[in-house]
Amino acid sequence: MSSHIKTHVKKGDNVVVISGAAKGAQGIVLQVQPAKGRVLVEGVRMIKKAIKPTQQNQAGGFQEKEAPIHISNVKRVEAPAKEKKKKVAKQKAKA
Repeated sequence: MSSHIKTHVKKGDNVVVISGAAKGAQGIVLQVQPAKGRVLVEGVRMIKKAIKPTQQNQAGGFQEKEAPIHISNVKRVEAPAKEKKKKVAKQKAKA
C-alpha cells in the first residue's frame, strides 16, 4: 500500500529548526522521509558513526554525518513568492 503523505518542506528548501536541541539552526533540506515524518537538514544533529575497516577503507574510524529530525520541528525560512496572473477583461471588437 503506497500512499503519498503531504509535507510542508521539500528537498532543497531553506529551513530553520524551531524546537529541540538544535533550535535556531538553519540549513538546507537534504532528504525528506514522509513515511517516517522526518527530514535530514544540512549541518543539524551531527552524529558520529563508527566505520568498520574494509578493503577500500583500511583505517576505519568515525564518520560524522547528519541524523534526521522530526518534520514538525522545522519551518521554511523563505517561501517562494508566487506571482498572480492579472485578469484581463476581454474587449469586444467594435464594427
